[in-house]
Amino acid sequence: MRAHSRPIHRSALALILLAALCTGSAALLAAEPALQKVEAKKVCMVNDAVFGKDQIPVEVQGRTYYGCCEMCKGRLANDETARTAVDPVTGKKVDKAVAVIGAKADGSVLYFENEKTFAEFLAKGDKK
Repeated sequence: MRAHSRPIHRSALALILLAALCTGSAALLAAEPALQKVEAKKVCMVNDAVFGKDQIPVEVQGRTYYGCCEMCKGRLANDETARTAVDPVTGKKVDKAVAVIGAKADGSVLYFENEKTFAEFLAKGDKK
């Protein structure tokens, strides 16, 4: 008996390579931490989102907050609730100007009381 071998078409080979690359990429992404620590000046503290450039500083009672536009500047200056968040580990109120800030892959951010609660969050993983 003679074994028949068919040549692999280029499109089939391309699909196999693409699948292998995607599988490898997924494994690499899974290895990344749930959060990346970011500088406060890169965060709009009203939208709670990280940006690729420095945001507009807003001084309030000796502390610096950041907004992405004039509306956010005004809100930070006049609305105390825009300047605070809740630490997802302890449930305590956090001043965004002094918080440790972690950015998720989607660009949203979380605020932590300190490095310890940030590390605890990373150790447990994002359960929310």
